[in-house]
Amino acid sequence: MSKDEFRAALSRLAAGVVLVTAHEPALSPDGPRGEDAGMTATAFMSVSLDPPLVLVSVRNGSRMDDLLLEQPLWAASLLGENQRQIAGRFSMKGRISDRLLFQDLPYRRGEVSGAPLVEGSLAVLECRTEQRVEAGDHTLVIGRVLTADLPLAEGGPLTYFKGRYRQLGQN
Repeated sequence: MSKDEFRAALSRLAAGVVLVTAHEPALSPDGPRGEDAGMTATAFMSVSLDPPLVLVSVRNGSRMDDLLLEQPLWAASLLGENQRQIAGRFSMKGRISDRLLFQDLPYRRGEVSGAPLVEGSLAVLECRTEQRVEAGDHTLVIGRVLTADLPLAEGGPLTYFKGRYRQLGQN
């Protein structure tokens, strides 16, 4: 089986779209402020109810993989159908700096994680990494959910199906 065949087969599996974020702390108290980082994820799932655990798959060697290796606190904003541009912005190859990506994005900072929580999301979770499992060219990051907030967002979830962002009910 080729990579293309594998990719084509799994593109038939619809997935929810999540923006995973973390705040890189400053290197020193008197140094420059730390930076925020974010990535769009479609490989995100609930793992356990007791304790509350979620899993996100991050590409080995990516900015988010490196950051989550040193920063155990992170967040996940479950994107709504009207947040397609946010998903696209944080999934671009050769994208601009994370600082610029967050510049005009409406968010609040998580009280526990310090990570950006995207306003208008269907739900936001703050997590602490419990375990990292290397799996091929990705790392599975399992996080304990520390807080969950359900903003009054309207509409359905943003989904990813056959290589495109979609709304429920779209072909």
